[in-house]
Amino acid sequence: MKILKNLAVIFSLIIISTACKQNNTEDETKEFSVDFEKITLDNGLQVILHVDKSDPVVAVALTAHVGSAREKEGRTGFAHLFEHLLFLESENLGKGGLDKMSARIGGSGANGSTSRDRTNYFQTVPKDALEKMIWAEADKLGYFINTVTEPVLAKEKQVVKNEKRQRVDNQPYGHNSYVINKNLYPEGHPYSWEVIGSLEDLQNATLDDVKEFYRRWYVPNNVTLTIAGDIDVDQTKAWVKKYFDEIPKGEEISETEKQPVILKSSKRLFYEDNFARLPRLTMAWPGVPQYDKESYALSILTEYLSAGKKAPLNKVLIDQEKLTDRVNFYQNNSELAGQIMLSVTAFNQTDLNAVSTALSDGFKDFELNGISDKDLNRIKAGQETSFYNRLSSVLGKGFQLAQYEIFAGDPSFINQDVKNILKVTPEDVMNVYNKYIKDKHYIATSFVPKGQIDLVLDNSQLASVVEEKIVDGAEESFDPSINATYEKTPSNFDRSIEPSYGESPELNIPEVWKQNLDSGLSILGIENTEVPLVQFELQIEGGLLLENKHKVGVSNLLANLMTKGTKSKTPEELENAIQSLGARINAYATDTNITISGTTLSKHFDETIALVDEILLEPRWDENEFELLKASTKSSIKRRKGNPNSIASYEFAKIIYGDNNILAYSNSGTEDSVESITLTDLQDYYNKYLSPQLAKMFVVGSISQDKVIEALKTMDSNWESKEVEIPELPFAKVPDASKVYFYDVPGAKQSVIRFGYPALKATDENYYASTVMNYRLGGGGFASQLTQQLREGKGYTYGIRSGFSGSNYTGEFTISSGVRTNVTFESADLVKEILENYGKNYSEEDLEVTKGYTIKSTARAFETLGAKLNMLSNIGNYGLKDDYAKQRETIVKNMSVNDVKLLIDNYIKPNKMIYLIVGDAETQLDKLENLGFGKPILLNK
Repeated sequence: MKILKNLAVIFSLIIISTACKQNNTEDETKEFSVDFEKITLDNGLQVILHVDKSDPVVAVALTAHVGSAREKEGRTGFAHLFEHLLFLESENLGKGGLDKMSARIGGSGANGSTSRDRTNYFQTVPKDALEKMIWAEADKLGYFINTVTEPVLAKEKQVVKNEKRQRVDNQPYGHNSYVINKNLYPEGHPYSWEVIGSLEDLQNATLDDVKEFYRRWYVPNNVTLTIAGDIDVDQTKAWVKKYFDEIPKGEEISETEKQPVILKSSKRLFYEDNFARLPRLTMAWPGVPQYDKESYALSILTEYLSAGKKAPLNKVLIDQEKLTDRVNFYQNNSELAGQIMLSVTAFNQTDLNAVSTALSDGFKDFELNGISDKDLNRIKAGQETSFYNRLSSVLGKGFQLAQYEIFAGDPSFINQDVKNILKVTPEDVMNVYNKYIKDKHYIATSFVPKGQIDLVLDNSQLASVVEEKIVDGAEESFDPSINATYEKTPSNFDRSIEPSYGESPELNIPEVWKQNLDSGLSILGIENTEVPLVQFELQIEGGLLLENKHKVGVSNLLANLMTKGTKSKTPEELENAIQSLGARINAYATDTNITISGTTLSKHFDETIALVDEILLEPRWDENEFELLKASTKSSIKRRKGNPNSIASYEFAKIIYGDNNILAYSNSGTEDSVESITLTDLQDYYNKYLSPQLAKMFVVGSISQDKVIEALKTMDSNWESKEVEIPELPFAKVPDASKVYFYDVPGAKQSVIRFGYPALKATDENYYASTVMNYRLGGGGFASQLTQQLREGKGYTYGIRSGFSGSNYTGEFTISSGVRTNVTFESADLVKEILENYGKNYSEEDLEVTKGYTIKSTARAFETLGAKLNMLSNIGNYGLKDDYAKQRETIVKNMSVNDVKLLIDNYIKPNKMIYLIVGDAETQLDKLENLGFGKPILLNK
């Protein structure tokens, strides 16, 4: 084992902000240190250790330097398929692998991801489970392959194909990436196929392919293990050596050569998209690999051209021509090559040739004016905040260190990475524009709704896309109950013995401070100095609840308009003021409130809150921005009409609440209701309903109570207090008998299921206990029966969940999933069967697993600023005690099997539910009558 000296990475982040210059203060340099130790085992395994004792948790990540780029043609999607297989079983973890152990130890849930160039496996666990995690990760790496059998492979193929259907085939514009990459990269280039692969290639994968892939790439000398959190370094190194050291080194793996792309000509393609409701133009240019010296200027270029009121492309496409509500421009940089992506989803019936012309006009504006030092510094200012956000969890720290180790050759490159951003000049930005964008060849795709070919770019060719046909019985069958038989891999100690727990961590509940201001505004805060950031939320009760059902969408438009300028600042000036502080301020509406939220550096909290004061107390009421927002909202509503998941949410609410309940409506409204709303409607809502007496401010981060209260003085003094009464909602009644509803999406490759009924409010005394009861049903991921039977047992779905959700006003129990179209009835029938038997079969083992997860997972309940903010929201909105986590721990410890069964009897009602399916009616509707709930009701005849 080679031990390298301890390294300290010092991040010198120099923010040259407009605000600093205006105030004649000196530029500030903030140093933030992340200490780590890197060791290399004799078998080549790279290990990075980082100590962070702010919470009693540890993040463990295993990253293999292999992704889709190292696949063979004809076996696309294999790296991602392999990621799935590695979770299922290993010789000593046994069947269910890490997923079962995660439930017992209170982990965040074993997860993974695959990119073009790497595959990672990660989880955050209580610190007493660290040795267990090291043992488990070693078992996956060195003692896995013998457990993969033909039935295991057959089942996981179905799961991955369901994932592709859910994320690609059944989504608007889902095939766009495939068309772009196939044409941007030459045949045979490792980026010319998709990470998820093709259905045909996935089906053709063999057991021999799996073994060959494992032996070539899943070897210690191609893997980095990152451990970050509350650890003892010497003990951790001893455990790593014990469990990983004897795993044999693999063949030498040579460094991959860069494979840049040069297009010889531009190419235009089009496709009629079954799910799209609006036309979309996408353009792609060859770019640069990850961490290339020119990637930093390109990053600033794409942000400057497309983000905010001052962006040249936005000025033309949004403000002047009113062709769209958003321009997306970004880099997709990978290890071997990169690409520059520009995407515009245009308004309804917009000719994409007009979009192309407007883009050219925006580029010409940039060519004439370039980027100023002021704008360059404004964009750089956001980098500091983004950087700290990425490091706000131990898992985030671990990810960053592994990323630099694998793709930059050294974790300490993060220091140079930041410097590379900060030294970009206006000349650099113009140079990369001229080199990679101006007059350069590109790939352009026009994805348009069915029957709207007249909107595509001129001279476009039809793109080649393979669409799956819906065929009953098309998938091969498998028996998931068959256990693998194999000879275990020899080891110098008994690896079948799972390590014992370490010392149990104490539940560290953050200290909460509270203060009520004279205006009625209630403040709750937590001071936390781990990173120099502050996050806040100002929640104003009301939202959709205070709207007229005949003109829904007012609160949503109002919230969005609030950040479009103030009385003394134009929209552009306000945006610049926020960005110059490196801050983010957002306003949005929900069913129950309007929220202004933000993130800022602690040193800029006062200035950020001063801007919030303006946003809240001095609205601009900009008529032009209001009309732009209306157009944007109508476009968004139109777009969601093509998304089966959005359709399911909208239709489920209508059924569950009925016409007389405002919650039956989406807070975005409808295209007609939004069109009817006037600026006066927004002003009336603002004047009547925005009151500090309905408001709560939650503040978390590196700032004291005194400083928060001082910053809020203007808001407290100037915000007019008024009495506002929230209307009482009509009672949402549980159905007397179950009914099946169907919404037809012709040609859907999956059926979206949404089953449920009105249930407990968040304030109900049984609400939390019911969420605990649901853990083994559908709230525990791979520990739940729904997942085990529909995904692992049958291969019907990529994922399924059930859960209780609630507020002060209402509650729901829902089951949601996307299932393979040709097993829609079988899936619904199996869900019904599981619900019917859940209470009968609930056992002591179920309760033991539930208690183990629920109690142990509290160790990581408040790790991030976001988690602490959620804690304050629970206390402030639902009247929970500051130590509610400990109270809930007591509830769980005292629960008996009979207690759970009583909750199941009261709150799981399979015969008094709404069964909603969004899918292909032609092939699936009639079968659903066999559920026994009568003839299905077709909602969109």
